[in-house]
Amino acid sequence: VMNAPKAKQETPSRNDVWRMFDRIAHRYDLLNHLLSLGQDILWRRMVARRLARAGGRHVLDIATGTGDQLLAMCNRMPEIETAIGVDRSPQMLANGAPKVYSHPAADKMALVLGDALELPVRSQSICLATITFGIRNVTETSRGLREIARVLRPGGQAVILEFSLPANRLLRRLYLFYFRHILPKIGGLISGDPYAYQYLNETVETFPYGAAFGKLMTDNGFSSVTVTPLTFGVATVYQGVK
Repeated sequence: VMNAPKAKQETPSRNDVWRMFDRIAHRYDLLNHLLSLGQDILWRRMVARRLARAGGRHVLDIATGTGDQLLAMCNRMPEIETAIGVDRSPQMLANGAPKVYSHPAADKMALVLGDALELPVRSQSICLATITFGIRNVTETSRGLREIARVLRPGGQAVILEFSLPANRLLRRLYLFYFRHILPKIGGLISGDPYAYQYLNETVETFPYGAAFGKLMTDNGFSSVTVTPLTFGVATVYQGVK
């Protein structure tokens, strides 16, 4: 069982967090790859492999950012007919548009401005939904999960990838040192927005993960929920069936 986050640490506000992403959009991809040592690319491919095994022609990527998870899905799943990426940050979508609309499967993809709590998608119209490093930025986690369940067809699947904390005590201490002291400095220097990368480590440390997040999925519309730690537990993939 994962250790619960420390109660004394306050959870940063998620209100208008999209404005912060607007500010760092120009460096977002570079910093993702740099600060995760390239692991984010492998993690997204792994999510796409899971989705491919589940199968589906209509897919949705929530908090799509610059569209990397959407692209990973379309690269892996030629059977996709529609792939929608939704995000609240206009600037992130603008930065993702050249990648998405120059892709061979561009005619199947659409980037849409929208809120994870009020998805601009019809109920029961989606086969597979994903949210990669975005669920902890949603202002109401349970409501966000119920909204994903709303748009999924019965039997449809959600795959959620999110940062977590390693179970191993020594690894967790090293990881937290990196997250609290090194990552905000590098991220702030390159993006010009030190707060954004301080926010990152604070939200990761205060967000439920492991079994606790798996239970949130079970409580909000999903069954057969699996919890799989990746890379010593620095990220976790959650999968559930509507």
